[in-house]
Amino acid sequence: MRALVYHGPGNKAWEEVPDPVLHDDTDAIVRVEATTICGTDLHILKGDTPEVAPGRILGHEAVGTVEAVGSSVKNVRVGDRVLVSCISACGRCRYCREGRYGQCLGGGGWILGYMINGTQAERVRVPFADTSTYPIPDGASDEEVLMLADILPTGYEVGVLNGGVRPGDTVAVVGAGPVGLSAISGAKMYSPAHVVAIDMADSRLEAAKTFGADRTVNNQREDPVALVRDLTDGLGADVAIEAVGVPDTFELCTQLVRPGGRVANIGVHGKPATLHLEFLWIRDLTVTTGLVDTSSTPTLLRLVASHAIDASRFVSHRFALDEMIDAYDVFGRAADTAALKVVLSR
Repeated sequence: MRALVYHGPGNKAWEEVPDPVLHDDTDAIVRVEATTICGTDLHILKGDTPEVAPGRILGHEAVGTVEAVGSSVKNVRVGDRVLVSCISACGRCRYCREGRYGQCLGGGGWILGYMINGTQAERVRVPFADTSTYPIPDGASDEEVLMLADILPTGYEVGVLNGGVRPGDTVAVVGAGPVGLSAISGAKMYSPAHVVAIDMADSRLEAAKTFGADRTVNNQREDPVALVRDLTDGLGADVAIEAVGVPDTFELCTQLVRPGGRVANIGVHGKPATLHLEFLWIRDLTVTTGLVDTSSTPTLLRLVASHAIDASRFVSHRFALDEMIDAYDVFGRAADTAALKVVLSR
């Protein structure tokens, strides 16, 4: 089969590799019908995650058809159409029992395209198939469901839920890429007073308006801190959500939030960010971090299937699976191409 293989920072190739095989009796082999590229994949290619070994097949999001299952798999059958979650869950360890699958101690967590071969391929081995795949519901397209592999639960859980968004809040989202837009979409379900989107790309700020932001700020031209304070009688945002993963945006979030407010960090950081405790210690802030658990995926699947959430609007570009290199080029130049999510299909 062919797959997107990481060969070290800045080096990738769409090339022939061996087909995956069942390693454990809880595995499934899934024929990938659609996959996508994540900002985390770009972080890997930049060298921000040095634990990813050269030779790794990247990708952790897919929709596909089950081709084989291990002897212990009970809920998934050959021929089933499934969502492959970005998080694998053993279902037995302490953290899985708490619904914190991202911290799985039994060999799961974020492993696809990171610790083991991933989904940007014609086929993928999925560990813990019973607890790491989801049937595709009636009424939902492959493209819509694909958005639930990572970005929608990530924005919702790590941004909205960790940030404790409440009715009437002012929510500032720094970064209007796919995860930031997911956070905006999720925040709107809690009836905030204001959602402010902050980015340096006008195309992404325009997209943010369609996802529910009522104010947008290009922070190359305007001062987002001043705008948020104007909206809040000088206090600041109740919740600031960081959805980029660079030091400047994290530090901006700590400036945007009011005393007693919450900073929810979603972004994948490849460099240290300064926590200015000399200013922040007195402000009663709560700072949360997190890897998505995907515990919200069943709920979000129901919302997508009932069209309460329009997940299709995330898709800006479509490619054939063997156009992977072109798709990476377009997604990697999002500021120029206005790319949100690219979908690669057979």
